[in-house]
Amino acid sequence: MADSHAQLLRDALLNDESLVEAIFQGTRSGETPPWDRVTIRPVSLKSGRHLQFSYFDGTQDITKNFSNAEAAEYVDELLAHAFKSIQVSTTRESIRVQFSRKGRPIIHREQRKGQPIPIDLTHDRTKPGILSDEHPTPFLQAIGVMTAGGAVRADQRRKFRQINEFLRLIDETGEVDRLLSRPVSMVDLGCGSAALTFATYHYLNTVKGIPATLVGVDTKAHLMERHADTAASLGWDGMSFETARIIEYKTDKAPDIVLALHACDTATDEALARAIQWRSKLIFSAPCCHHHLQAQLTATGTQEPFRPVLRHGILRERLGDILTDSFRAHILRLMGYRAEVLEFVPIEHTPKNLMIRATYTGAVAPPALIDEYLALKTYWSVTPYLETLLGEELTSILAAPSN
Repeated sequence: MADSHAQLLRDALLNDESLVEAIFQGTRSGETPPWDRVTIRPVSLKSGRHLQFSYFDGTQDITKNFSNAEAAEYVDELLAHAFKSIQVSTTRESIRVQFSRKGRPIIHREQRKGQPIPIDLTHDRTKPGILSDEHPTPFLQAIGVMTAGGAVRADQRRKFRQINEFLRLIDETGEVDRLLSRPVSMVDLGCGSAALTFATYHYLNTVKGIPATLVGVDTKAHLMERHADTAASLGWDGMSFETARIIEYKTDKAPDIVLALHACDTATDEALARAIQWRSKLIFSAPCCHHHLQAQLTATGTQEPFRPVLRHGILRERLGDILTDSFRAHILRLMGYRAEVLEFVPIEHTPKNLMIRATYTGAVAPPALIDEYLALKTYWSVTPYLETLLGEELTSILAAPSN
């Protein structure tokens, strides 16, 4: 604990009177921490003040509360791990420690002006969003989510929550901090109204302070022109828009991050295929309608036990949705990605509320994973469109001998 940065952080974290919140995230070269992200904040329990540690390992959050006497040990444990970034907020200042590629700590300290931040000791408080609804945000004003005065419009509250939830799903992975290229390159395939496109650009460049570029792609030329004008009005030189079909879009540099948010039907498969072929490090896909595989279910009649399900259009549609996204996530795993299917927004916002979030690891598909995929295909007598798009690249994996 001799390092000055570690002692500085330790003192701030264990200060009963000033700690507001701390965030550990990202990985620097060397040892990989067992968690993608850890947050610490003070809470008030019946037995008195505690520090609440929330550990996120990429799939789930585990929360533990420690008394002041116990907390020091767990703070020291976190400080001993190779996190890329540590940020501590106190009532009077913000402390951020980032590490260079050689492991040298870079300390940023900023004193707060005006009134100190109050400490919220509520045990089950609502998690704040990445974007605040209390201060004007230029891009939200430019796209019509906020008024000129900086208030979220009444008819845009759902959109504002959706944007915040999307950014949270990116942020909680901790993977953005691990991207080594600068600027980070992103593409949004089928960007449409582009609210989340603008939000992602803002998140990396402004919230995270990571230089990034982003290209929005869609077939609607009038929208691309309008979005380009909006980006120019914001002074965002790293953002551009192109009119093209997803499958025909060409780029000289494979993007680090691919977004495919509510791309309709097989457009989602096209976006996933492009991302896989580029070996993009991160993929965030919120599928929209699913027709391609549903049509195959109708044509084949599928397995007899499911005839009562397929007799009803709405049930057949939902079954097709589930199977389509199951195949997509499975193919991503076969192609070397760690893939998760998550709830994107509450179902009252939209019935199409799932997100496929994938991180490229390069892992070779084990025989059991291949066997699962082939068994699922055989049972339903279908061929996912994503398999067709990937062609020989996937076929060769599926043909690998089983152990």
